[in-house]
Amino acid sequence: MDDQTRIELEAAAFRRLQQHLLEERTDVQNIDMMNLTGFCRNCLSRWYQEAANERGIEMSKDEGREAFYGMPFGEWKAKYQTEATAEQQAAFEVSFKENVTDKA
Repeated sequence: MDDQTRIELEAAAFRRLQQHLLEERTDVQNIDMMNLTGFCRNCLSRWYQEAANERGIEMSKDEGREAFYGMPFGEWKAKYQTEATAEQQAAFEVSFKENVTDKA
């Protein structure tokens, strides 16, 4: 497979993941994704922003989020994000401490 085809396939897979997370599974909360996978929609938007910045394209955190979410992040939160439960927060804190400890 040539590099251009590989890049196009990777981009198509990314767009499909984005569509899945933003249109088909809006019920899945970012905190649940973080607790289970160690990344969430916000991480994907940050990676998008970082990739733009690495290529000399000025993009702020908010601009990266809007580019990924397809709307201002505040609008996304109002439509789809719920308040984290005590259980979700506790799981996040355990996961976060484990990740910080593993990286130390």
